[in-house]
Amino acid sequence: MSDTPHETDPAGFSADSGYTVVGGGAIGGTLAFALAGAGHPVRVIDTDPAHIEAIRARGLTLARGGHRQSVRVHAATPDEFDGPVHRVLLAVKAQATGDALRWIAPRLAEDGYVVSVQNGFNEELIAERIGARRTVAAFVNIFADVIEPGVVLDGGAGALVIGEPDGAPVSERVRSLVADLRSWGPAEASANVEGYLWAKAGFGAMLAATALADASMADLIDRHAPAMDALTAEIFDVADALGITLEAFDAFEPAALRRGADPAARRAATARLTAWLRTQAKDRSGIWRDLAVRHRPVEVTTHYADVLVQAARHGVATPVLRAVLAGLGELEGAPELMSEDRLDALDRLAAHPADRRTDGSPRLDDTAAPAVRSWLAAHQEDMVADLAAYTSQESASDDRAALAACLGWLRGWLDASLGAPAAEETLPREETGDILIRRYPATGGAASPDERPVLLLGHYDTVWSTGTLADWPFRRDGDLITGPGVFDMKAGLVQAVWALRALDALGLPRPACTLMLNGDEETGSLTSRDAIVAEALDSRAALVFEAAADGAVKTARKGVGLFTVTVTGTEAHAGLDPTAGASAVEELAHQILRLGALRDPGAGTSLNVGVIEGGTRSNVTAGRALARLDIRVATDTERRRIGAALAALRPVDPRTSIEVTGDWNRPVFERTAGVAELAELARDCAALLGFELRETSVGGASDGNFVVAAGVPVLDGIGAVGSGAHARSEHTTVGGLVERAALTATVLASLARG
Repeated sequence: MSDTPHETDPAGFSADSGYTVVGGGAIGGTLAFALAGAGHPVRVIDTDPAHIEAIRARGLTLARGGHRQSVRVHAATPDEFDGPVHRVLLAVKAQATGDALRWIAPRLAEDGYVVSVQNGFNEELIAERIGARRTVAAFVNIFADVIEPGVVLDGGAGALVIGEPDGAPVSERVRSLVADLRSWGPAEASANVEGYLWAKAGFGAMLAATALADASMADLIDRHAPAMDALTAEIFDVADALGITLEAFDAFEPAALRRGADPAARRAATARLTAWLRTQAKDRSGIWRDLAVRHRPVEVTTHYADVLVQAARHGVATPVLRAVLAGLGELEGAPELMSEDRLDALDRLAAHPADRRTDGSPRLDDTAAPAVRSWLAAHQEDMVADLAAYTSQESASDDRAALAACLGWLRGWLDASLGAPAAEETLPREETGDILIRRYPATGGAASPDERPVLLLGHYDTVWSTGTLADWPFRRDGDLITGPGVFDMKAGLVQAVWALRALDALGLPRPACTLMLNGDEETGSLTSRDAIVAEALDSRAALVFEAAADGAVKTARKGVGLFTVTVTGTEAHAGLDPTAGASAVEELAHQILRLGALRDPGAGTSLNVGVIEGGTRSNVTAGRALARLDIRVATDTERRRIGAALAALRPVDPRTSIEVTGDWNRPVFERTAGVAELAELARDCAALLGFELRETSVGGASDGNFVVAAGVPVLDGIGAVGSGAHARSEHTTVGGLVERAALTATVLASLARG
């Protein structure tokens, strides 16, 4: 059943009086529907073009039971709307917060604000980007799902609490927000939103654990009490260490689920929770849906980054939580591996937590990491000077003379910085820059049983043409550093070298390291790929010094395929003999439509027809046409599907023929167990250094793709902090140089100790 959409005047939207909902999915779509239905002007911004188009065509639709109701809202993708925005409800996935804020920040009115109606702890990042006074905290527990473009399934009653960040008193803007949001349901104002967020972290961990198996949330919570009790106890131990007062919501009672709570009270509270879950329209979590239905990475790792960082700082062990997150990582791209056996294993781990390493006993002692950071901070000006000197060496991928000169400079700088290596190899290349390999022995009494070296991988070529420095030289303005190649990826190599220097200066151990630099990464590493794989196979792990993604390390990258589809037809005079020819251009048009159908955004697969060529003259039936494709896939399963589809292309016009050439330029970089373990190690090290390290999946590829595909664990994106790769906005920061060099040093010292 469908009701008539509620109409609003398309020209009547006001940034001052209306709401801009960034992220029109389950939470954002639910709240946008309620606000619009109550007469508030609402604009929905979402990156999914199909979702936006459906909202434009039919309105934003809420499905409840057998009924559907629609309201009219303004809808646009980020590229289509340039602001301004005033009252923003931010409802994107936690891992997309940084990207969303980059869009919001320049458009947000001076007296505007952003409300984090998201899962997880995101307020600190928002405040960092737009200021604390323009940040509003929120706790949301809405059971909903996007079930088709433009349609949100109402999963039942939930909870919504709004407040100022950091426990400030409830303000007038919070009261106004709550009054408007009561159009959805029982919204409340509170000065302790943090207490709700930490309580939900415990509840969310239980739901996350249920996504390890294909069964209802309520049943799995009932059947696996040891694991569920351990999860909430671990998280609430961290909350206790922070002095958080936990708040109950819906049917979740955190006081009864803390460590040491009365067992009878705990069982009764769990029974009330599962009874309530059985009243909801959704019987499986959104995490389960992401894995089993949408086939996309889950956001739960981002949710618990703060929990793990604080656990490390306060010496709280979280073995069961870590096991849940690791298990979910294994299921990304492989939902068929869901099994209740995984929860049985959690039950056993909960009974014997000493069987697993905890973040209460990190791989590096708590005093070494701050010492590394302090030493590097004392040498930050030297690091900046090295980056300035390196940036002055132009190294365009297509200028072999410049590449050779840059590599010669690098040899001298490396000798001056690290001393002579134990061994050095130069692999000459005829058409690109040569490859430099330097081998450094373990130092400082490294005790790891694995004596294979750690591969430190980077490239010295850049996309910037020779001569760019003439009008865009290296510049430093306070903390900001700009110049061609500083972000991608000259700062990364400076950080790697200074990390080794810090360990040597402080007498800390480091493993054997192989530094490998190639000069053709920006053109696809076509002449260095085999050498990289060969070196990787002799290494225990690889650190790739590509730039970070909004500060996050990269634990998954898409595979990249570069293909050309060539159609051969028959030429003829288009006017005198129009039926004699077979048009290659028309046939290519048919094939492009077929190719477009191969896209699967939910699976992370994109296909771009970037170049089309064909025909000779307007009065000649085209005898030849071609299309150049850029294809990106997130899983090897998708790579095989696309490969089979390209091989199966057949002409619509039998008088034409089709040839597909090209190959996969880089394999898929999947988040393997080894990659996840390295990322966990890096997060532990970052916590010891006093900051949170996030991980992310990106569409771009790097040489790390080759290494992971060869079965070697990789930590990618450990390089520069900044943005603007391949653009005149390219920049990094002085603070980032110190932070990432310290992270690299701490990771290497941890690996040295096994």
